[in-house]
Amino acid sequence: MKIVAIDLGLKRIGLAYSGGQDIVTPLEAVERKNRNQAAAAVKKIIDEWEADAVVVGIPMGGSAEDEMRRRVAHFMNLVNFNGPVYYQDEADSSLEAEAMMKGGMKYKRDGRVDSIAAKIILERWLRHNT
Repeated sequence: MKIVAIDLGLKRIGLAYSGGQDIVTPLEAVERKNRNQAAAAVKKIIDEWEADAVVVGIPMGGSAEDEMRRRVAHFMNLVNFNGPVYYQDEADSSLEAEAMMKGGMKYKRDGRVDSIAAKIILERWLRHNT
């Protein structure tokens, strides 16, 4: 199964891809100008990579979970993706991504951390669902 993972943020949307094995590749993040532009950009990537499913990171178990599920559902409705959408706990994925980048690359707000966070989210999902 081909899967695209999304780390949905207000400024950038991190993306990652898995083609069915355990290998997950971070993709270029989408700079978010507005939700319609962001949804169109994410839809284009989902179509380009011929994704069968989407995994979206959300904070699970806290008071924000229901609100985030609602926001993600609204965003995915704008994306107009007809396949299954799965949720994965994103707890500390951005902190883990930042730690992975320290020393290896100069840290910039260019979306790399967001896409590495999406990679971490997808790796977690694959570990528990395949």
